[in-house]
Amino acid sequence: MTESNAETVAPQQQEMPFAVVQGQPQYALPKDLYIPPDALEVFLDAFEGPLDLLLYLIRRQNLDILDIPIADITRQYMEYIELMQDMRLELAAEYLVMAAMLAEIKSRMLLPRPQSEDDDEHDPRAELIRRLQEYERFKQAAEDINELPQVGRDVFPVVAEVPFKHVDQKPPDVDLKEVLLALKDVLHRADMFSSHHIAREPLSLRERMSRVLESVTTDRFTQFTDLFDISEGRQGVVVTFMAILELIKQQLVELVQAESYAPIHVRARGG
Repeated sequence: MTESNAETVAPQQQEMPFAVVQGQPQYALPKDLYIPPDALEVFLDAFEGPLDLLLYLIRRQNLDILDIPIADITRQYMEYIELMQDMRLELAAEYLVMAAMLAEIKSRMLLPRPQSEDDDEHDPRAELIRRLQEYERFKQAAEDINELPQVGRDVFPVVAEVPFKHVDQKPPDVDLKEVLLALKDVLHRADMFSSHHIAREPLSLRERMSRVLESVTTDRFTQFTDLFDISEGRQGVVVTFMAILELIKQQLVELVQAESYAPIHVRARGG
């Protein structure tokens, strides 16, 4: 190839296929193609307005948006309009406005213009090109935003930490009424072992206080009723109860109750 021939040959842009079926590009609709009525909704949803339809036609043929062949684009645009009308579809008014605008631009380009006029400034396509470029930028921005991850755009992960809260619940104070009720229950059971005989009092308050102190510890709770020996009868129960009261008075033991109406426990005080 000579140098002069190389300068005259320029790469030609081929028309984009309408569809690819089984790996084969299709540049035209088959004549026997049947389009169901329900499929037409998908066809209309492909375009969001007349500018979107024009941009599709330009991209389909790899045309330069700054040098639009108005005649070809108008012809293809009108074919889509006629197709919509043949299918008895409700055609938006803005599509007809764009068709009228294309026809006006085509007519103005056919009219002769004075040689002194600036071609770029008085190009009838300038306003249409400006609107197409602006629409293309916004459409590309919308597609870029749509490709962004949804996390951080539409949804945001939330991490909630439960704060640590130590609840130091102080046991309620033991009411004297509940102590007396517990004593009443012990006395009731002690009456079952009562006997009628006269004998020397074998019970000692000091000895019973020592026995109670031996039964309780600082690290373990002893149930209040376990400190009584009901086989000793009412007198033994009373002496044991007096010994417990004396130890409480001397702050050697303490009564503990987990909650109201719960069993009463006895524990030796520390130190």
